[in-house]
This record gives sequence, C-alpha cells and structure tokens, in this order.
Amino acid sequence: MDAEYDVVIVGGGVAGLSAAIYTTRAQLKTLIVEQLAPGGQILNTSDIENYPGFPEGVLGPEIGQRIYQQAEATGTEFAIDQVIGLKVNGETKVVVGEEREYTTKTIVITTGGEHNKLGVPGEDEFSGRGVTYCATCDGNFFKGQDTVVVGGGDAAIDEGMYLSRIVNSLTVVHRRDELRATKVLQERAFNTKNVSFKLSHAVKEIRGNGSVDRVLLEDLKTGDEFEYPTSGVFIYVGFHPNSAFLQGTVALDPGGHVITGIRMETDTPGVFAAGDVRQYSDRQLGTSVGDGITAALSAYRYITEG
Repeated sequence: MDAEYDVVIVGGGVAGLSAAIYTTRAQLKTLIVEQLAPGGQILNTSDIENYPGFPEGVLGPEIGQRIYQQAEATGTEFAIDQVIGLKVNGETKVVVGEEREYTTKTIVITTGGEHNKLGVPGEDEFSGRGVTYCATCDGNFFKGQDTVVVGGGDAAIDEGMYLSRIVNSLTVVHRRDELRATKVLQERAFNTKNVSFKLSHAVKEIRGNGSVDRVLLEDLKTGDEFEYPTSGVFIYVGFHPNSAFLQGTVALDPGGHVITGIRMETDTPGVFAAGDVRQYSDRQLGTSVGDGITAALSAYRYITEG
C-alpha cells in the first residue's frame, strides 16, 4: 500500500506546527490532523514574555496564529478530525481518525496534554486573570504581589521556589497534613522566608472582581471556611498527556507520557513524539518549538536514509 503522505502530524499545537514547517520545507508531503483549531494551548495564554525575539512580549493567540500561517504558507495540509488510534506495523503506517484513515511513511505525535483542574468555582472564570498553571510562564506578572500555590508535590514546590524569588509572599495550600514533594525540595521551601504553608487546607472557591483578589479556604480538620487574600493562584494538582489513543502502540511511562530518545524517536520505527505529550517535557513554548523541529528532522532522515 502506497502512503498518501510522507509525514502525518497528530496535533496542531506549536510542536506540530513547527515540525510541519520543517518537513514541508524539506519537500515532504505533510498533513496535520487536529481535532480543534491549530495553535494548541498557546491560544489560551495571554502575555508571553520569555520567548526569544519579542523583547516587549507577545500575545499567545498572536504567535500561535503566526506559526499556523507560516506552516500553511509552506504547503502543510490540515484535516479536522479526532484521532482514535494508530496502525504502525509495516512500512506504511495508518493514522485512524473518526472521519477517515490517513496513510503515511512517518508519524509525529504532538497531541500535548492538559493540566488537571481543581474544579472549583472561579477557576475557569479567572483563568488568565490570576489563575495560572505555570510559574515560569506567568510569574513575572505577579512581581511584588502575594500569591498562592495549590498542591504539595514536586511540581508545586519546585515552581513555588521559582515564584518565591519574584513575589512578595507565597502561601502553599495542600490538602494533606504533609507535603508529597521530595525532602530536598521540602527543606528548601521550609527555609525560604517569604513562603508559608496552609496544610490540611483546600481551596473551595476563587474570588475577585475582574481579576483574582482572594480565595475561599477550608480548614479540613475543623471544617472552618475563611477568605484569604491573594493576587494569583498557581495550580499544580497534576498534568495528563493526551495519549489514551496510543495505548499498545508506543511505549508510555506510568503517567502516560510518550517515551522518546534525544531525537524524539519512540520505540516504534518511523514514529516520533514532541512537545508536552513526551516524557520529561518542560512544557514551554521554546522547548515545544525545538522538539517539533528535532522530530521533523528525524522523520526526514528516516525517510531519506532508510
């Protein structure tokens, strides 16, 4: 069976679009299959101040749209479809969508992931206006302010330590009576002067007027509820990659992330992964771009070098 495409990229976020720019410029017939609109999570990000080349910052939707337009201009094809599986046995591979199947020589998986949500009132309302899931992305917007980090694992404490160097004060809110982070991170947090803790507490609601100015906390031991002032709520209660459709196809770690090598190759020849869906991703705009480019070059070598 002859392949319809040289490269099919599953996911139209920044990693996928970046990969497509390189594969199409290498004269490889390329298709991006995306279930929604191309651009990915960057479309939900307001100001980006840490991406090289934009000293005044740039809006997430703006740079997402520009990358999409660039991929389209190079000749990338797009299909709106929900991918439900892959067939990777044999030289010609198949991306199985709900609408149709796409045959290809190589596959690049860039389906990203999603932060787990608290699921409390105000979380969606104030997203991007005080509620955030990334300190390294948004920390500077809260310089000199009082902030809250929700969670007690490594991500919460590690990002909290980054944030503590920027903000006036940081309060860690965690449901349990002790943190789950590694001991070295815990000791660092406990020894940081502007960091305090609300253990055995839970956020019940996020409140504000246009932007966040307080949270409603519950003391889980006494049942008492009270308002706690804050300008920012950084939520770290887990992250899940969008990889359910890959079960039994490529190797995944216990968290569902795709395991790749340094060239973004999976354990299945001709199948690559890039961006937030892969293991050890830093989940940054710049690293997603780099991952996508690396995966594209690896796909090119796979096709041309046999």
